[in-house]
Amino acid sequence: MLLASLASLGVFALVAWGLSRRLGWVTAIALAGCAWTVVVLGILTLLPAQWGTGVVPAESRADTCSLDYGGPAPDGFWILPGSQRLLNIAVFVPAGALWVLGVARWRLGWLLAPAGLVLLGLYSVAIELMQLALARIDRACDVTDVVDNVTGALIGGGIGIVLALVLRPWRRR
Repeated sequence: MLLASLASLGVFALVAWGLSRRLGWVTAIALAGCAWTVVVLGILTLLPAQWGTGVVPAESRADTCSLDYGGPAPDGFWILPGSQRLLNIAVFVPAGALWVLGVARWRLGWLLAPAGLVLLGLYSVAIELMQLALARIDRACDVTDVVDNVTGALIGGGIGIVLALVLRPWRRR
């Protein structure tokens, strides 16, 4: 996971460098950073939770997502002490913040920002459905994860608004 995340960071750093002349550093870094966080979210959530995961027999595989709010998530997770719910919120905050900061440069930013946050929510739904379909990765499909991810993206969007007001990407090239 770490190697794939670092490799993709190198790629998106080059993308930011390439965009910086045309869009300015703030917008370039924000947009490339948002794209990188989306890739890392996919890496974190679609790779097996534990190495050596075997085939999950069809009889024991879940047929539907858990609609029980609070769901099957464990109390803790090795990356972040506390709860997995806190981690699910935290991992979507950067994507929301960087997206809003990245589109604040344009007049259509007030339309692009909410549209991007909706797309982040749909990305979360897609991840959960893929976790359901790919039983072999031993992940659980849970509505709680979607709610927490959307909450994180919205918190990030608020942070992005504050960052845009401070950094003013529309004034810099």
